[in-house]
Amino acid sequence: MATKKYKPRTPARRWGSGYGFEEITKDSPEKNLTVALRKTGGRNVYGRITSRHRGGGHKRKWRVVDFKRDKRDIPAKVIAIEYDPNRTARIALLEYEDKERRYIICPDGLKIGDSILSSEKAEIKVGNALPLERIPLGIPVYSIELERGQGAKIARSAGDLAVLVAKEKGFAHVKMPSGEVRLIKLKCFACIGQVGNIEHDTISLGKAGRSRYLGVRPYSRGVAKNPVDHPMGGGEGKSSGGRHPTTPWGKITKGLKTRKTKQSDKYILKRRK
Repeated sequence: MATKKYKPRTPARRWGSGYGFEEITKDSPEKNLTVALRKTGGRNVYGRITSRHRGGGHKRKWRVVDFKRDKRDIPAKVIAIEYDPNRTARIALLEYEDKERRYIICPDGLKIGDSILSSEKAEIKVGNALPLERIPLGIPVYSIELERGQGAKIARSAGDLAVLVAKEKGFAHVKMPSGEVRLIKLKCFACIGQVGNIEHDTISLGKAGRSRYLGVRPYSRGVAKNPVDHPMGGGEGKSSGGRHPTTPWGKITKGLKTRKTKQSDKYILKRRK
């Protein structure tokens, strides 16, 4: 994927960059593989805001992506690569031999006309899905299951990849995109390759309007507010708040560890920090 720079017709456009979309081959999604997506505005079922600064944005349709890859031992042909507004990665449209169509996360290097397979005996080829026990060490993988048959949970964003470091006692040692090393059962499926759209993290929105297209509303810094509105507000001149950074409700942030003890802690060999 190539990025493009805009002509600096305005001060905001000077620093903005966008996608080239050269890899996109189809403009509209498969009608049978989309569902309506209702906006929440950051509100829960009781109408209370649980995630601030959300609202507006462009209308979207949800693409139903096959994360389980459970159509086994049937070859599929890539017939299109599409843009998905709901995720950073691109999606590939597959057509199986029985004419069924499904979306998958598109890996880097996958092209129209390629044939891919989900099988316990699949070859080591970009886009193929097979159990971790069949994948050699050092091979990059993405869309990894944490439980057999549950569907991919790990390494699904643009440019993500994980690496098999070791195998022992029924578990694979997988180095995550974050740097964490985690135990995953060898029977779990993973896809070969790296998620496409690698240059996504180099994109600069350039102007506030592009954030609004994405459904992100404006927000103010705590130190710029009055004391009645935020614990870090107030002070003569520019003040850093005079206390450790907090949320508007006084809860310490920036450095406070919030992860509770979980059953999955026993599967983490090395933390990301």
